[in-house]
Amino acid sequence: MTEHTTGIPSEPGSQWYDHEAGPLVRPYAMTGGRTRPGPSGVHFDLIALVTLDAAAPGADDPALGPEHRTLIELCRPETQSVAELAAGADLPVGVIRVLLGDLVERGCVTVSRPVPPAHLPDERILREVIEGLRAL
Repeated sequence: MTEHTTGIPSEPGSQWYDHEAGPLVRPYAMTGGRTRPGPSGVHFDLIALVTLDAAAPGADDPALGPEHRTLIELCRPETQSVAELAAGADLPVGVIRVLLGDLVERGCVTVSRPVPPAHLPDERILREVIEGLRAL
């Protein structure tokens, strides 16, 4: 066993870990070299909401990779946005999108896309409704 300048002992073969930077696994290794989610090419907005399906496998499912299991566990307590999942998993958003595509294809999660601004009600109408409710 040797010691790095940080004073932390390191095991032989630990060249894949930098004690200051963390694990040295490249993002393409986590996604199998893929840069787009699934064959359908679904795009996940940063504010899209990801909800865990009730029938989703547990974190101990061997068919899922460790990053997939992390996303499932992050979604288990509550619905999360894509941006929140990226922050919680400490992974780049591009990697999160590919991994979410895998989980959507397996039926583990569902994604609610944000409503486009053109489909939101007009502010004038909302103000008239509020005024009408106050008049009651």
